[in-house]
Amino acid sequence: MQTRKPNYLFISLLLLIAHTTIAQVGKPFIHDPSTVIECEGRYYTFGTGSGGLISKDGWTWYGGGVRPGGGAAPDVIRIGDRFLVAFGATGGSANHKGAILTMWNKTLDPSSPDFKYSEPVVVATSDGYEENDAIDPGLMLDPVTGRLWLTYGTYFGFTRLLELDPKTGKCKAGSKPVDVAIVCEASTLVYRDGWYYLLATHGSCCDGANSTYNVVVGRSKKITGPYLDNVGRSMLQGGGKMVVATRGGLIGPGHFGHIILEKGVEKMSIHYEADLAQGGASVLGILPVLWKDGWPVAGEKFKEGNYEIESVRRGYALELAVDFTRMAAAQRGFFSPPGNEPLKPVAPQQLQDVIQSWPAGNTRLRIGDYMSRPHQKWTITDAPDTTGYLGGPYYKIVIEGTERALAATGSGEVVSVPTFTGAPEQLWRIDQLTDGSYRIMPKTVPGSGKKLVLVSSGDSTPLLAEFDFNSDNCKWNLKGLVKD
Repeated sequence: MQTRKPNYLFISLLLLIAHTTIAQVGKPFIHDPSTVIECEGRYYTFGTGSGGLISKDGWTWYGGGVRPGGGAAPDVIRIGDRFLVAFGATGGSANHKGAILTMWNKTLDPSSPDFKYSEPVVVATSDGYEENDAIDPGLMLDPVTGRLWLTYGTYFGFTRLLELDPKTGKCKAGSKPVDVAIVCEASTLVYRDGWYYLLATHGSCCDGANSTYNVVVGRSKKITGPYLDNVGRSMLQGGGKMVVATRGGLIGPGHFGHIILEKGVEKMSIHYEADLAQGGASVLGILPVLWKDGWPVAGEKFKEGNYEIESVRRGYALELAVDFTRMAAAQRGFFSPPGNEPLKPVAPQQLQDVIQSWPAGNTRLRIGDYMSRPHQKWTITDAPDTTGYLGGPYYKIVIEGTERALAATGSGEVVSVPTFTGAPEQLWRIDQLTDGSYRIMPKTVPGSGKKLVLVSSGDSTPLLAEFDFNSDNCKWNLKGLVKD
């Protein structure tokens, strides 16, 4: 009998496919996207060329966005009840002669009767001789002063800062460009806690899976700089602290856009130069924004797996409220040392050891000391549902090895139901918060129009309540479990 050697390449491919993380779903194909922005219940982003993407939920994307003018690397911002769009007239021409233009629209919905762009106006130029290329605009309305700022530029020379008039979108009278960085492109500004952050894209682009794009950041107390990184190196000297780089099959993130959903819940929109899971195409990506020691860093798109769901408030774990089943291990008196017989490992408690003692119907939940027991282990997977939210799909949360699913109730409680049916109250949104913990929110609370989240009420009771980022009751740690 001939013995065949294992096909390790085939096995590796299967493992790769099983652990693939895709950026977004639908047809999220875009390059140089503008910051994702919401308009009339839908999300929009525009890219190089004249088109853009639209999403009803922020997870599944399709074409249909309309932006005239062609050119490259636009950005968009809401000011009052209007949207200001900026774009580069060229895509980085060989002679580095470029121009940035701005235009207004009352809506981004091309089917609306109010959809009409104003005539574009030039706000910045480069002549091909100066050390700047006027492409890749980024817009920021200063939340403290109300002043409107534009950053622009690419690897050819400096990234520049220019003040615009927030009423007209034109260059503010008397404003002169200020050099703020070098050796980067696709820049934008963020303000937080007294600091101005300059985020820019570093590395090479436009080479698919061989692109080295990444996003870096520096900060300054003054909007005009100097912008220094975490070791004090100026971005005018090539400095910049890493924010996000290639992750697995998602290659070359760039063109950072900042999205604040509410206090403690922030996202970044980017593109990946290549998503290997989607044919190596350039795609839209959305990731959580975390803040660590005063610096922004990319969080993670939540990964399927087995987890302990731990309350930040006390460190206790979410569990089924079932009778505690003792493990059948040899008992010894206090401080009694083992004898001379060989020590044997004690097998961990298994699901089959206890499941027959659990109630057959809906089961209450509680929070208790984590003991690595079956009633405390949860499997979280993408739900078989076609909808999602900004940056992710809804998730199915069940006790490991069962179909006992976490579900919201109309009375503001959470229970485990015997079987997952895909009902809206069994679908869960999981957002990584700016401090790295997680918010867990049902898609629907039966009989309620409120957006409620899973909270730890007291030391032992999980409930549904409104989200308060300042309260640890609303925050959870999701700790991956090692297989027994």
